[in-house]
Amino acid sequence: MTKKVLFALTSHGHLGDTGRKTGFYIPEVAYPAAVFRKAGYDLDFVSVQGGAPPQDGFDPGDQVQADFLADPDIETALSATAAPGDLTAADYDVIFYAGGHGAMWDLAESEVLAELAAGIYEQGGVVAAVCHGPAGLVNVRLGDGSYLVDGKQVSTFTNEEEAAVGLTEVVPYLLESKLAERGAKITKAGNFAAHAVADQRLVTGQNPASAVRVAELVLEQLAAASS
Repeated sequence: MTKKVLFALTSHGHLGDTGRKTGFYIPEVAYPAAVFRKAGYDLDFVSVQGGAPPQDGFDPGDQVQADFLADPDIETALSATAAPGDLTAADYDVIFYAGGHGAMWDLAESEVLAELAAGIYEQGGVVAAVCHGPAGLVNVRLGDGSYLVDGKQVSTFTNEEEAAVGLTEVVPYLLESKLAERGAKITKAGNFAAHAVADQRLVTGQNPASAVRVAELVLEQLAAASS
């Protein structure tokens, strides 16, 4: 069976009423994608609305990012991502929610995407998210009605980091606080330091610097689950 990772991306391109653009944060996909590909995993992409999701954070001087976007298969995939209702949980080993501030406006609102993530998890797969990507976890409920994050260690973009980038009053909610309301046991490092945690096939990271470690922990969780 083909080993597959599904990257879940925001479709939201406007940073509140600031007049600034946002989208999914390219480094938070490019770096984990390189880790997964090296480990033999195929990549698929889904976005809340399907189609071509808005992008943010591209550094043309970063070779990993440049190579990622220049790959013709990636370019084709990102130009026409699937919508959540087009996909089946049984086809995937992992769902990986990428961040970017756009995630704060739509990832938590997609019931179909949340159901897809729950399906992947409950068949023994791994659910992962980095930075603002854990917004996608806010409303993921398991078959018993409990929130996926309830009682588990979770790392996410922190309230302090949101304040440091001056967007506390712009985002629709504070992600760290919202996840704590869902029962998550928040674990964090200092502002913008790399930090990631794995807990019962849920893998989360605090910020862009944590993206590679999240991917590495996903692979460790998959190996443990199959042993």
